[in-house]
Amino acid sequence: MHNSERSWPRRRESLRLAVLSVFALAAVAVACGGDDGAEQGAASMDMTPEEHARMQAGGQGEVDSTGAAVRQPVHLTASQERALGVVYQTVGSRPLERTIRTVGRVVAAEDRVADVTLKVDGFVEKLYVGTTGESVRRGQPLLTLYSPELVAAQEELLTAGRLASRVDETAGEAWRGAQAMLEAARRRLSYWDVSEDQIERIEQTGEVTKTLTLKSPVNGIVLDKMVLEGQRVTPGLKLYQIADLSSVWVEGDVFEQDLQFIEIGSQSHIEVAAYPGEHVMGRVSFVYPTVDVASRTNRVRVTLDNPDLRLKPGMFATMFFETRLPHALAVPLEAVLATGERNLVFVRDAEGMLQPREVVLGSQAGDYVQILAGLDAGETIVGSANFLVDAESRLSSTGSGMPGMQHDAGDPPVNGGARPAAEAPHD
Repeated sequence: MHNSERSWPRRRESLRLAVLSVFALAAVAVACGGDDGAEQGAASMDMTPEEHARMQAGGQGEVDSTGAAVRQPVHLTASQERALGVVYQTVGSRPLERTIRTVGRVVAAEDRVADVTLKVDGFVEKLYVGTTGESVRRGQPLLTLYSPELVAAQEELLTAGRLASRVDETAGEAWRGAQAMLEAARRRLSYWDVSEDQIERIEQTGEVTKTLTLKSPVNGIVLDKMVLEGQRVTPGLKLYQIADLSSVWVEGDVFEQDLQFIEIGSQSHIEVAAYPGEHVMGRVSFVYPTVDVASRTNRVRVTLDNPDLRLKPGMFATMFFETRLPHALAVPLEAVLATGERNLVFVRDAEGMLQPREVVLGSQAGDYVQILAGLDAGETIVGSANFLVDAESRLSSTGSGMPGMQHDAGDPPVNGGARPAAEAPHD
């Protein structure tokens, strides 16, 4: 038998004893610390939120009620400023300009769309406009219609006309009654969209025609045709949809935070993919009164002249709104530190200390953001490297510092004089 085989039982027994010892020590530790753990649990029930946060922070220095480290004023030497890349800027007012860009779609102007709807029963004898997309003019014939009701109305018109011609004007009441019947017969035909020239022709010829012609009420393009030759039609049936496309709408959605820049009557320019490099100027004619809950956007309408009909409903368009705010207090975007809870800016005071200060932000324009509260014109702020300065500010509350940021004893303070306590070498 080899030596390793003879020694294996001894090693196994030693391992078993070691494991048992570990378990025994653990049991003793639990028994001894049970009272202390209970005392700590009871004590934690009486902690304020700030004390609990400080305990959870575990040596991170001062913390607020959320458990985040409280930012402390920072004093940087010239070498530290160079190492961090700190750049200072003076707070001042400036005009804020920005371009709001969104995608829209060309649609027919609703106030220039007309439906041709029938008001009487009948049959379509002949179509003069038989295809979608045709251009029509006001008064142009669309179709001829045979209707027993129209035939009866023509006969009533002729009967009323003959009666009115036989009654002398001196007859007084009888003459007025005959004239009223004649006007009623004319009005009945006009209510059924029979044109004035057709009514005059019936009266002049004294003949009843089998069909009457339905004419277009507007100029425009036939967007939809829902009738066929020979089809029976009933009152209320839409036959055509005609739109005047000499003026069109472009509708697009802008985010709700941009609505403050969109005003009725403000100018916008539109670009469409069909004509690259070209743009058409229009004006905002309507801002819809509701915001889409899912996308948090609001629809905006721009009205455009379209005399050559180059802009066609259904085209996608890019909409640009040039906005300009009057002079307002503004700082670069990179000067603002957004923590999620608040917005901070580091302000340099007269002693050279960088004080974290909460600010209220307004509108954003390009690389600048408006300051509504928290800063005054003429103050000096950290314009860059804010994340590094913020890290140093939070570490200052723990008494430590950023690695590699230990102060150089030979480097004098930026503003001269004694070195502040905050500038003491970090551990």
